[in-house]
Amino acid sequence: MTHTGLVARVLIDSPLPQLDHLFDYGVPAELVGQVAAGVRVKVPFRSGGRVVDAYVIEVFDPRAESASQTDAAYRGALSPLDSVVSTAVVLTPAVWKLARRLADRAAGNASDIIRLAVPPRQVRVEKAWLAAQAAPGASSSEAETGPAQAPALATPAFVGYPTGRLDTAIMEHHRVAVAAIPELVQLDDGATIGRWAQTLAELAVAALGTGQSAILCVPDFRDQDQVQAALAQLAPTLPLSRVDARQPNPDRYRAFLACLEPAPRIILGNRSAVYAPAHRLGLIAVWDDGDPLYTEPLSPYVNTRDAALVRQQDSDCALVLLGHSRSVETQRLVELGYLSEVYPAADRHPRIIPTDFQSEPDQQARAARIPSAAWQAAREALAHGPVLVQVASPGYAPMLACQSCKKAARCTHCQGPLGLKSASAVPSCRWCGALAAGWTCAHCEGTTLRVVTLGTGRTAEELGRAFPGARVIVADGEHTIQTLSAQPALVIATRGAEPVPTGGYRAILVLDGERMLARESLRVGEDCLRWWANAAALAAPGAPVLLAGVGGALARALNAWRPDIFAASELADRRQLRFPPAVRVASVTGTAADVDAALTDLGAVDGLDILGPVDTEAPLVRAVVRFGYARGDEVAHALKAAVVRNAARRRKPKSGSFQPAPTLKVRFDDPELL
Repeated sequence: MTHTGLVARVLIDSPLPQLDHLFDYGVPAELVGQVAAGVRVKVPFRSGGRVVDAYVIEVFDPRAESASQTDAAYRGALSPLDSVVSTAVVLTPAVWKLARRLADRAAGNASDIIRLAVPPRQVRVEKAWLAAQAAPGASSSEAETGPAQAPALATPAFVGYPTGRLDTAIMEHHRVAVAAIPELVQLDDGATIGRWAQTLAELAVAALGTGQSAILCVPDFRDQDQVQAALAQLAPTLPLSRVDARQPNPDRYRAFLACLEPAPRIILGNRSAVYAPAHRLGLIAVWDDGDPLYTEPLSPYVNTRDAALVRQQDSDCALVLLGHSRSVETQRLVELGYLSEVYPAADRHPRIIPTDFQSEPDQQARAARIPSAAWQAAREALAHGPVLVQVASPGYAPMLACQSCKKAARCTHCQGPLGLKSASAVPSCRWCGALAAGWTCAHCEGTTLRVVTLGTGRTAEELGRAFPGARVIVADGEHTIQTLSAQPALVIATRGAEPVPTGGYRAILVLDGERMLARESLRVGEDCLRWWANAAALAAPGAPVLLAGVGGALARALNAWRPDIFAASELADRRQLRFPPAVRVASVTGTAADVDAALTDLGAVDGLDILGPVDTEAPLVRAVVRFGYARGDEVAHALKAAVVRNAARRRKPKSGSFQPAPTLKVRFDDPELL
């Protein structure tokens, strides 16, 4: 290969932390004109003819007068690029900058973020797209066409909000926390959606009307379908890309390539949509930012809300966090003045009726799962339309216990919890699936099981007997039902799986509140408030929403429809206790020696609280580091150095020896850590 003097600076697509930096390669003459920032390439790595995938971050000539000191520093011979995978520029400068910032903030790898942003290549789809871009009349850059013209659109009405408040937020790129209007709306085609979906669609149309793109992030496919239906009515001809992990790979890649085109569009998707390339980004809107589905399960575990905040800083676009309830993280930003608040013009909210078992006249009534007031409300409402019963768990009986000693029944193979899939089923393990025929209690040698918790299946069975002749519908993770007619029916649903009914539910019963609140989590209160508020927003006008067995601050906040007050109270408590989000946290997990070494690296950082280490799964231990936001960069830098050092220790073992894989794991801002 003939060297040209040009240098390509690349990021190797590898999860290894020691490779999370840029490498320089020479650009051979035969690849000049193909190598550009953002394209996929293959590069030689180490020895033995090994070739790995990489992204070109920049191309420069170190001999040029404009070259920086860093660019011109290396004067030795560079290995040449092996090949160009494709000339499609799939990694834009904005997405690269975002990936680098987020990875540095979480002591992770930029390539792991890019893997979320850039889907796997689909050769046929990409070739067709490149051919279309090269066709006469098509243009691949704004420099050739000039700035995109804003489409002629009617200004959205933003029904229910103060006049001009949301319009101004879009036009002037404000950051706002918006309280969603808790009601349903019917579209022209007869479909029913949440008012929040219409508001989100109106925000996107307003951004597109200014010639800018909009990114809309929602937790799952049910929410995406509602927003897409709203967009189909508001602006059916506007360019829309749906980026969804449920899509077939060719469709997902086709939607991604459309986002690369130099024209504004609406981008709708789940947590990874925040990383989509967008031409002239004007809006990022996140619906229900407290939903745990926004927490990325893969390293470096970045939450969509955090990614949206960083990208808003980079692009100076508008940022909208919309929800029926308010996360404590959003409340912190409001109190700091970083987000402004927008409330509906009128105080419209569901009719919440908290019930208290202690008000029942006898012991049997107090022990009932469904209070008598809820029974009566359901019976009356069934004459007019559907009734929603929200329960905590899917399945039939997800937890069993010994009848004699009341201890939880455990699997003899893996110690997982035993449950029943149906009334006639053999008890089985919820973890490994092993059947537990002939089960014997390990504590008292009892052989009889009792049902501890009731799931959707058992609840549907009992309510079907209580309301003979009523249609009973189960909606949970195994039974996906997104919409419902206005015909009378009992709908038994888990949180988040409630179907959207035409006209709304005539009554809503929220059961198992005490069980939901019994979960050991710092976020359990705000999670329950979010689940219950989202369910209540499905009620028909004036329909009762009965909250069974829950009182106190949660019931008062829901009854007054002031989730912001509850969030403010939660934040105040966490400030006193130095719990997130008043502070940031990072967990450090590994062998005792590795964790001690990582914590030693943190010794130079002031203002840290180190909790532990404590034993986890042998031989691992875990320490928790609490620190202020101002110390985030220092903590991340120190822990990333520890991770790199630990990973670099892995070398090819000598003959007859064994070298274990690196064990040090760092995670920032884990919502379930405390």
